[in-house]
Amino acid sequence: MALIDCPECRKPVSSEARACPACGCPVVEKLKALDPTAASGPREPIAVVHPSWWGYFWYWFFFFLIVPPFIAWVKRGATVLRIYRDRITIERGLFSKCYQDYNPRDIRSIDVDQTFFGRILGIGNLTLSTAASSEGTEVLESIPDPQAVRELILAQRGNH
Repeated sequence: MALIDCPECRKPVSSEARACPACGCPVVEKLKALDPTAASGPREPIAVVHPSWWGYFWYWFFFFLIVPPFIAWVKRGATVLRIYRDRITIERGLFSKCYQDYNPRDIRSIDVDQTFFGRILGIGNLTLSTAASSEGTEVLESIPDPQAVRELILAQRGNH
């Protein structure tokens, strides 16, 4: 709770007060009208998806070598898919970063490719084809439960 100046009479009033005690101005409504981001709160992603560890099984299978598990760990940490209500972001890279934002309406198709073992393990490759990108497609490998991620993206496309 902080003291702020009333938007109408400029006298001190609590930031949580419904109305100014001096002039009766609705303080909370005025503050929300002046700062629309305060009313909506922080923007949190609906889902954060990393590739599944099963996609890097062969790196871990040869555990007697130190390098393959380290490469698998770095490659997995270097790709993040975030699904928001109004956009989809893909973040790639560990030291140098590449961020790509997609509007759900710009996505033409979402393809899911799963091998036999991928279906058993519940992982697959997700290919996003967009109309707004010059490159056209974005392939995300070893995504856990790719059908559910596909349905979540399609739901956001329908909501927006």
